Amino acid sequence: MAIEGADIIKAAALLGAGIAMGLGAIGPGVGEGYTAGKCCEAVGRNPQEAGLLTRTMLVGQAVAESTGIYSLVVALLLMFVI
Repeated sequence: MAIEGADIIKAAALLGAGIAMGLGAIGPGVGEGYTAGKCCEAVGRNPQEAGLLTRTMLVGQAVAESTGIYSLVVALLLMFVI
């Protein structure tokens, strides 16, 4: 059974998809966890502003999650288009 060029390209695309998704998930995970931790600290110091802090935290987490979604799109393109 010989390995042809198309097989190598497919294998490289699948490996790239895995790497893109793995590395793309690290940043949003760390960023969202850090944001939530800092929001909890701020709510602990100033409980009257809990609603505003929570809303701001959720917007920040949505922005941080966008990079994870981009990496998911890249991984899906690598898996199904190439």
